[in-house]
Amino acid sequence: MPLKDLPLDAQPREKLLARGPAALGDAELLALLLRTGLPGQGVLQMAQELLERFGGIAGLLNATADDLKSFKGLGGTAKRAELVAVLELARRAMAQQLQQRDVFSSPGAVKHYLQLHLAAREHEVFAVLFLDAQNRLVAMEELFRGTLTQTSVYPREVVLRSLKHGAAAVVLAHNHPSGTVQPSRADEALTQTLKAALALVDVRVLDHVIVAQGEALSMAEKGLL
Repeated sequence: MPLKDLPLDAQPREKLLARGPAALGDAELLALLLRTGLPGQGVLQMAQELLERFGGIAGLLNATADDLKSFKGLGGTAKRAELVAVLELARRAMAQQLQQRDVFSSPGAVKHYLQLHLAAREHEVFAVLFLDAQNRLVAMEELFRGTLTQTSVYPREVVLRSLKHGAAAVVLAHNHPSGTVQPSRADEALTQTLKAALALVDVRVLDHVIVAQGEALSMAEKGLL
């Protein structure tokens, strides 16, 4: 059903203006960006299928223009470019917040940021947030990529990148494509190895965050640091 044929108070645009964006579901918000559906498929249905294809908003935020091109209805450049631009703005907005204040001043902010970047990946990715002396984000880098179950991490490279960014501290992070965020013994051992290596150049390891779809675990909060 086209949006215009919905009851006025059920149309996403009018609902947003009357009740605020929080009143809309993910598919409704996405439908506002897509604007039109396909012959025989309303834009709300199209939005829902798009979310299901990419694993929700978090997965969609990790999608590239080429990823979106494979979805029926997004083959054209205009609609796809607009959607990619909005998704990139969302990522940059969260990064800007972390750059302007202590990353730990808002509980959960680091977890959310890392989930947006890593949770939907099909293979393990090891990333590092480089922080200044006030714990503000200087840069994030994905340093190593691996298989479905493991990634080889080289402490020397982490140390070199920390020095390159002039980091005073770091937050380590990686994803678990398996869906569980529980740290393995290898995760704990790697954390201690990196902590010792970085201590030699006076860089502190503040946390190691493990993310999966819909979940994130802080090893610092669990007392594993």
